[in-house]
Amino acid sequence: MKQEKIPSDILENNQSLPSGRGSCCDDDECCAETPETTPQLMTYLSDAVYAMLQGIGENPEREGLLKTPERVAKSLRFLTKGYHQDPEELLKNAVFTEAYDEMVLVKDIDLFSMCEHHILPFFGKAHIAYIPDGKIVGLSKLARVVEVFARRLQVQERLTQQIRDAIQNVLNPKGVAVVIEAKHLCMVMRGVEKLNSVTTTSAMSGQFITSQSTRSEFLRLIKP
Repeated sequence: MKQEKIPSDILENNQSLPSGRGSCCDDDECCAETPETTPQLMTYLSDAVYAMLQGIGENPEREGLLKTPERVAKSLRFLTKGYHQDPEELLKNAVFTEAYDEMVLVKDIDLFSMCEHHILPFFGKAHIAYIPDGKIVGLSKLARVVEVFARRLQVQERLTQQIRDAIQNVLNPKGVAVVIEAKHLCMVMRGVEKLNSVTTTSAMSGQFITSQSTRSEFLRLIKP
């Protein structure tokens, strides 16, 4: 099987991995940061943040908060930029015919998203594996698919399934496995305030469901 680990510094700096036919990167979307933003939309978001500050008893006109509505509006546009990207089209741009038919695993993909219930962050790692059936995809595209779906308001359960389904739909491999391990700030800094709780979700298809040995190999390989 083929195993790759995406270092945090590569993902954080949007740098490409070395390219090659078998482990291609072709990450044309690396430079895409925030979607186009109209002045009207930024004004709408900024006004909403201004009203929120007033609602919690703050003075939006004091020095430290004068530019906060604009900053938060820009931040929200970045944190939700996944709504303006198509993950399946992204994958299709780097699909290659290849006879390789063993497991391909990319583990420890950094993940940052926003809980749709409280609009608070959750963050952690995603592990993705698939078994090709005549086609492979550029390795960085797997990390990019995680990024696209994570940059939306999410619940971890749905996020895990969306990543699996996008890969399954585009590559039609013999199987896909996705595991996400994440900490949710809605459980850490509010509510039950459990600092060390970690949520794990999985979504699988094909041989990862029907073959116990394949599933076990994947779960063994993603262990720390």
